[in-house]
Amino acid sequence: MAGNEWINGYLEAILDSRTAPGGGGGGGGGGGGDPKSPVAGASPRGPHMNFNPTHYFVEEVVKGVDESDLHRTWIKVVATRNARERSTRLENMCWRIWHLARKKKQLELEGLQRMSARRKEQEQVRREATEDLAEDLSEAADTLGELVPVEMAKKKFQRNFSDLTVWSDDNKEKKLYIVLISVHGLVRGENMELGRDSDTGGQVKYVVELARALSMMPGVYRVDLFTRQVSSPDVDWSYGEPTEMLTTSSIDGEGMGESGGAYIVRIPCGPRDKYLKKEALWPYLQEFVDGALGHILNMSKALGEQVGNGRPVLPYVIHGHYADAGDVAALLSGALNVPMVLTGHSLGRNKLEQLLKQGRMSKEDIDSTYKIMRRIEGEELALDASELVITSTRQEIDEQWGLYDGFDVKLEKVLRARARRGVSCHGRFMPRMVVIPPGMDFSNVFPEDIDGDGDGKDDIISLEGASPKSMPPIWAEVMRFLTNPHKPMILALSRPDPKKNITTLVKAFGECRPLRELANLTLIMGNRDDIDEMSAGNASVLTTVLKLIDKYDLYGSVAFPKHHNQADVPEIYRLAAKMKGVFINPALVEPFGLTLIEAAAHGLPIVATKNGGPVDITTALNNGLLVDPHDQNAIADALLKLVADKNLWQECRRNGLRNIHLYSWPEHCRTYLTRIAGCRLRNPRWLKDTPADAGADEEELLEDSMDAQDLSLRLSIDGEKNSLCINEPLSSDPQDQVQKIMNKIKQSSALPPSLSSVSEGGKNAAEAAGSVVNKYPVLRRRRRLFVIAVDCYQDDGRASKKMLQVIQEVFRAVRSDSQMSKISGFALSTAMPLSETLQLLQLGKIQATDFDALICGSGSEVYYPGTSHCIDAEGKLRPDQDYLLHISHRWSHDGARQTIAKLMVAQDGSGDVVEQDVASSNEHCVSFLIKDTKKVKTIDEMRERLRMRGLRCHIMYCRNSTRLQVIPLLASRSQALRYLFVRWGLSVGNMYLITGEHGDTDQEEMLSGLHKTVILRGVTEKGSEALLRSSGSYHRTDVVPSESPLVSYTAGDLKADEIMRALKQVSKTSSGM
Repeated sequence: MAGNEWINGYLEAILDSRTAPGGGGGGGGGGGGDPKSPVAGASPRGPHMNFNPTHYFVEEVVKGVDESDLHRTWIKVVATRNARERSTRLENMCWRIWHLARKKKQLELEGLQRMSARRKEQEQVRREATEDLAEDLSEAADTLGELVPVEMAKKKFQRNFSDLTVWSDDNKEKKLYIVLISVHGLVRGENMELGRDSDTGGQVKYVVELARALSMMPGVYRVDLFTRQVSSPDVDWSYGEPTEMLTTSSIDGEGMGESGGAYIVRIPCGPRDKYLKKEALWPYLQEFVDGALGHILNMSKALGEQVGNGRPVLPYVIHGHYADAGDVAALLSGALNVPMVLTGHSLGRNKLEQLLKQGRMSKEDIDSTYKIMRRIEGEELALDASELVITSTRQEIDEQWGLYDGFDVKLEKVLRARARRGVSCHGRFMPRMVVIPPGMDFSNVFPEDIDGDGDGKDDIISLEGASPKSMPPIWAEVMRFLTNPHKPMILALSRPDPKKNITTLVKAFGECRPLRELANLTLIMGNRDDIDEMSAGNASVLTTVLKLIDKYDLYGSVAFPKHHNQADVPEIYRLAAKMKGVFINPALVEPFGLTLIEAAAHGLPIVATKNGGPVDITTALNNGLLVDPHDQNAIADALLKLVADKNLWQECRRNGLRNIHLYSWPEHCRTYLTRIAGCRLRNPRWLKDTPADAGADEEELLEDSMDAQDLSLRLSIDGEKNSLCINEPLSSDPQDQVQKIMNKIKQSSALPPSLSSVSEGGKNAAEAAGSVVNKYPVLRRRRRLFVIAVDCYQDDGRASKKMLQVIQEVFRAVRSDSQMSKISGFALSTAMPLSETLQLLQLGKIQATDFDALICGSGSEVYYPGTSHCIDAEGKLRPDQDYLLHISHRWSHDGARQTIAKLMVAQDGSGDVVEQDVASSNEHCVSFLIKDTKKVKTIDEMRERLRMRGLRCHIMYCRNSTRLQVIPLLASRSQALRYLFVRWGLSVGNMYLITGEHGDTDQEEMLSGLHKTVILRGVTEKGSEALLRSSGSYHRTDVVPSESPLVSYTAGDLKADEIMRALKQVSKTSSGM
């Protein structure tokens, strides 16, 4: 922000305009633009002589708004020579200030109202939690006892941690695979371009070093760091490389495979030839998920062959960094059924609150610029799925995560206490928050003599005797600015961001004469070529710094080099330490403060902001002072104290070097792995239950049928109309062909009686299939899958005939191409239960076995018609049991049903808005009939209330807004497709989604990803989208790309030829990606 020095001239102008002829308007303006302001008639004398209205105006109004824009306006005012015009402009400026101040007050009031409403909701939630969770009085007393005492909570935290087995070398026999995700920015292992833009900063360095450090820990075999692949001419070619090795495996001796170590894996998503800012990446995250999922599955198989005894080695944990990667990690962990960990780095709700307090942007403008509401929803989704949230400081937990619907400190303690005692939480869950400070790579740090005073020959090289060639280049670059480079150096290292508060530091230095005489100031403010080409905020900071240097005549005392690279940073710290300098971080708020740790590792005492992470760092290291970043006098006093008092300087230096091991990467990783090991580990059951060669005999007979001869032989059995259809490759010997067919007939006749008996409906599953009952789904050998997910419903929620027409036309379109039909299968995805789905198919004379999979109940159940895998003892179709176990994580049917019933009570007292639809419900789906759509809450509102109660589930309006369905968090129609990929090996990229322009509220989740999508125009006139979002929420374009080569549209005619044209079009456009 611009400096405040112009305020003096502003005050003088206001006073002059009050006394000058024609300046009355200016005086009124000085009173804030209000004609009734006391400024207009106030007298400097009288009973209130100590009250200065102008001073009051500046203190209460001017200082309450951001001064950058006002300063630029003031420059124009000063440049106006005509007194009357100058007065008019000044009056207009005052009116503008008054408007900004009123707007800020209004926003503050709205913020207070939001906080008040949130507190009331939280109190209601806690009352409900006490009622629902307290199974007896003694338990309730124990539970409530955990809500209050802070010291007791700390003791329990320590005890809980001590109960965990600390990660040690005893785990070296383990072969863990860990996945880290950091989507945005430019990520590479060497020559990181930190500070290149706002997306390539400390987070990039952190995740790269974390990947390296984890790979060196005992028991960790491979670490993959996923980021976005960028093949743009605007960036270096290295960011387009699919993989980059960071380290080789730390495992020595026999059994070490070629895939061990740490790697950067770059996943393409969105436009391949563009480097996108993180705000523009949101619509493409589903593509990233599908690409990452494919890599993980391939790597799991490779690791299984190397160290897993032939069984896939799934990730031990998936760790998302920042909101976008948290969203990705949530979907990946759900698809693979492995634990997820989250690190927020910086949080959207906190940023939104800060921007609103500034009063310069409306909430709509903030969202348009930063996509802040989509970011917040991404963080909430990540909280839903996380087992563990890692923070750098306790302040981040209390003051930042506490703003989120999905986390409540008190409720988390209650649920954790119940879990420890083995008492049911009724589906409620809060992620565990733990503080693990980031580690630091000390490989570039020269060993320091902790007990030395820094004056020895081993510690300091005389600069006078050193030739330019013997000094690091960056030293010469810094010292060329300084008249006396031997003075102690005050070092600040950050981007020229207004939040970093560099201008206040320069003012503190410039206005403290003793400090200027004792020390030099070095400002490392990123890299720049031309200030005019920088962003407005950064350019404004740099311009102000240069003006302040000129104002205080600091030439020769301040160094501000234009360029440095990452390798220069350790040398800069070394130079400051040799000069017995001090490192300062004066940021307004610092989430953590990694540079403070780096400085301490080089023997530098520190001065840091008292807001945020530095509080914990200085407490642990005991090597510096904390200051109020708004108080320039306090900043100057702290710096002067450390520079002038050599004993204090030595003590701080010694403490920092002695305690710095607390922030080493091995210490960080040891704590990290200890915490992760305490999570509830889970893996898909079929990895243990399904043999690696399951169904091999079937596939040997059938896998090449689509490319071989097309033989269809039907034999009648026992006079039944339904026949045994076999479509398989033929050997060259006709006798062999007949023998294979007869073997199949014998297998069919040998089915247990339960599979041949007639069910209550009059047909058994095997008969309805009209073909051989295979053990495993035919999906295993499909090369393409056409997923029909058209939500065509009547006003009462029943499926319309148009849905049947769509199914039939899609069948005709695909089967019109003989080659395509040989390698393709079909799936139907719907919100209806199985019973209604089968009735619909029967109405259209479509056999269930025409589909390889039926995804019913909005993704709560998956069926494979015609396979024994989905036939129960009575011969009826049953859902995939592995899928049900897969989605059962954190699911409580009764908890969801009771909570929805409570929330869906009309506010006008007219009774329940919904009633349970038992016929559409199942064990993993609670369905409600909607009585009045005008009285129901939107999905946004329902998610908020469910999260505050600790219920993690998927909720949607469906069937033309006639049903509200709640299913497990890991279940959805889009995640069901990924399940088919993981379970049966059919890549999502080989799936074609056929859907309409409108649909259920979960349709948006299905539209993006690596699958191809054909949208049928004119098929669905309306859906349930109106109930999806509240005003002020994120937008559809934040979820679904506005344009994509993976999407095509039909022209409007529901004909097979038109559908085939759209299919060919999307295949062609996607092939160029």
